[in-house]
Amino acid sequence: MNERAVFDANAREDRDWNIAGVDEAGRGPLAGPVVAAAVILPCGIDLPGVNDSKRLTPKARARAATVIKECALSYALGLASPREIEVLNIRRASLLAMARAVSGLTIRPQLILVDGCDALETDTRCVPLIGGDGRSQSVAAASILAKVARDELMIEMDTLYPGYGFRTHKGYPTKQHLEAIARLGPSEIHRMTFKGVV
Repeated sequence: MNERAVFDANAREDRDWNIAGVDEAGRGPLAGPVVAAAVILPCGIDLPGVNDSKRLTPKARARAATVIKECALSYALGLASPREIEVLNIRRASLLAMARAVSGLTIRPQLILVDGCDALETDTRCVPLIGGDGRSQSVAAASILAKVARDELMIEMDTLYPGYGFRTHKGYPTKQHLEAIARLGPSEIHRMTFKGVV
């Protein structure tokens, strides 16, 4: 069993608990929503290809996302819009997106593992894990679904808002993106409180 699966097994403390791994994608971009995922995997499942999404190629992430969706007992996505990010700030908007993902699960978990240093406000036991997407299989699975979903969304945004290159950089502050903002001005999905947008 891979080390991330072992971590989840130990977190269950020999109980038949449903663990929800939770993570987000899109804190750093200048445009688009922050997208979160919550995933409940079956007890004892071993998915060696499921790791921190940042360590996987786009093709490997897509393959892993398919496997996760086929195997998961339940999974759900949640997002916070660019306007919510502006009003709440990116940290609080990320937590809101993660809470929305958890609320979308069709199975109630007994334990929630969240990537990062913040726990969610919930009646369910919630444990924040710094570097959780590299430590927990459930959190890694969530990181993959969140990243794949956000990338797909930004590819759609490239069609709706041509000229910015969203298909390529997914809203991150690349040279190409900054030059496009300077040339075209910010779009409706840009985060107006982020440096580089205005």
